[in-house]
Amino acid sequence: MEALLEWFREHGWAGWGVLAIGLAAAELLTLDLTLLMLAAGALAAGVTWFVAPGLIWLQVVVGLITAVVTLWLLRPTLLHRVRQSPGYRSHLDQLVGSGGTATQEITNDGGEVRVDGQIWEARPNDRDLRIGQGESVEVFGIDGITLLVHPAEPNQLPHRTQ
Repeated sequence: MEALLEWFREHGWAGWGVLAIGLAAAELLTLDLTLLMLAAGALAAGVTWFVAPGLIWLQVVVGLITAVVTLWLLRPTLLHRVRQSPGYRSHLDQLVGSGGTATQEITNDGGEVRVDGQIWEARPNDRDLRIGQGESVEVFGIDGITLLVHPAEPNQLPHRTQ
C-alpha cells in the first residue's frame, strides 16, 4: 500500500487521470452532464500537476474552480443546445403514444394510469369520456404532469358521462 501511495505522489497526474476517466465513464449512466463537468475539473487538476507537482492544494483548487465554472457556465449552455436539437424528446414526451392500464376510473376530475411501470395522474383526452378501472389506454398528450389518455382498443366503447 505504501508503494502505491508513493507511486501516486510521483505520478499524481495519473491519479487525476483515473478520476477523470472514472467520472466520464459514470456520466454515461446519468447523461445529465454533471459528472462530465467534474471530470473536466479532475483533468484540469491533472494538468496542474505538471506545472506544480508538489502543490496538491493548488491542484485541488484548480480542479474545484474548473468544475464549478463548467457546471455553472458550460453545462446549462450544452443542455439547452441538446434540448433544442431536432429529434430531442424528453422523458415525458416519450410517453405520448405509450400504452397503459387504468388503475382507477378516469374521469374529467382525474384518475390514475400505469404506464411503463409507473403510476401517473390521468384524465381523458375527451372531457366527456369515462374510462373504467382496468381498461387499456393510450397516452394522447400531456398537460403538465397529467397524462391525457383515450381508450386503446378501437372497438372499446368508452362510457360517456351525463
